[in-house]
Amino acid sequence: MNPNYTKGNPKAGLTPITSPWMHRIFEDQKIISGLIEKHGSPINLHHLPTFSDNIASFKKLFEANGLKHQIYYARKANKSKSLVKQALDVGIGVDTASQKELEQSIALGGNGKNLVLTSAIKTRAQYALAINAQVPIVLDNADECEQAQSIAGELNKKAIVGIRISGFTVEGTKLYSRFGFDIAAVEVFILENFGEKGRFKNLSLQGFHFHLDGYSTLQRGKALSDCISLAKRLSEAGLSIAFIDMGGGILMNYLESEQQWNAFDQALQEGMKANNNPLTFNGHGLGYEMINNELTGQLKTYPYYNRINGTTFLKEVLDYKDAETQESNAQRLKAMPLEIRIEPGRSLLNQTGMTIAKVAHRKQDARGQWMVGLEMNMSQMMSSSEDFLLDPYVMYAGKSESNAPVDVFFTGAYCLERDVLLKRKISLPQLPAIGDFVAFVNTAGYMMHFFETEAHLFELSQNLSFSTKDKLAVADFSEDDLIG
Repeated sequence: MNPNYTKGNPKAGLTPITSPWMHRIFEDQKIISGLIEKHGSPINLHHLPTFSDNIASFKKLFEANGLKHQIYYARKANKSKSLVKQALDVGIGVDTASQKELEQSIALGGNGKNLVLTSAIKTRAQYALAINAQVPIVLDNADECEQAQSIAGELNKKAIVGIRISGFTVEGTKLYSRFGFDIAAVEVFILENFGEKGRFKNLSLQGFHFHLDGYSTLQRGKALSDCISLAKRLSEAGLSIAFIDMGGGILMNYLESEQQWNAFDQALQEGMKANNNPLTFNGHGLGYEMINNELTGQLKTYPYYNRINGTTFLKEVLDYKDAETQESNAQRLKAMPLEIRIEPGRSLLNQTGMTIAKVAHRKQDARGQWMVGLEMNMSQMMSSSEDFLLDPYVMYAGKSESNAPVDVFFTGAYCLERDVLLKRKISLPQLPAIGDFVAFVNTAGYMMHFFETEAHLFELSQNLSFSTKDKLAVADFSEDDLIG
């Protein structure tokens, strides 16, 4: 270990998986200092070769199964334009979920063959842009079908569309989603409205789309199987379906140790039961609560350790066997044939990025807790999860005035009591000094930008991308604003 940097909770904690490129950055504080001096704090670093490697691993799985496929990078997971450009350059597509995402993706070289529009709410401008560019539109309900039909007619063009489907039944339970047509009713809707005799003459139906909440491979496998069966029945009725898009939600793994993950969860529960939780800021339960002296709730964070993840997760979905034919999803897709599409965000961004911020101050609060203030705010590392449960790395420029071990909480710049960047207490070999750096690793997927705001008129963090070189200089990092 380089004495100039250390993982938080160096002897245990929740040790993140890291990549060699991250440690090269940790070891070169001149690079970090130069980048922050030029771009401010925090900075988001994106390692493009890792992104490409993740893409290649999914491609390899599809090719091994002999499947026609398309991968779409879920743009909503990260707003850096460098990743869109890289996705298009290596031959995959981009899933867009807003007007600006679609506009930028087109400007960066996207087109009808490698883009898709999946917005939950679609404006007239989105429909028009997608139809004119012949970008497939995933339609969620009957009203959207009507809108797309009308706007396509006005433009004198056909809209390429897919139908989003939900309401799958798995092990006797109907899965709820606020998105999509219920699978029990969608077949009749399609047969009545599409095809030569249907009224949606301006819509070219080419496929299905589904997106499930949670991370069950069983649920995804059954949903995919049901969609394949639906496509087969429609084909027999004279309506050809070309693709099935299973959306995102492919689990990834952040942590080195399952034991550490389980130990943390157990210790958190025990601390809550004892009304003396030492692990988090002011005893935050991260989803657990004590009600009438009983522990209730569950951990409301991302499941950071996952043995089945990435390509192994996807393989389980493809291996799911139809109850009637006993054929796997992969076998059925290949036989029809149907193109399988996926829209990963987080799993394509695994090990691709990290966020680095500068230490602004240190203080002890009224409870004697050390608070280390960073030049960033909570919106710059926030998702829908209760907390980001990875140990950070601290880069020390030199010795602190105190060399004694210390427990700290990292705080942000908002004038809010709750702007505590990590709710977990972090143990360090010494107190960071003003000007030292703190790195949060593997933040590219749904952490850097998902809720980032300009509240308080703070500047948005600068996104920088680079490719591996033996020696790095500040000039090797490309500014996102200049990509295009």
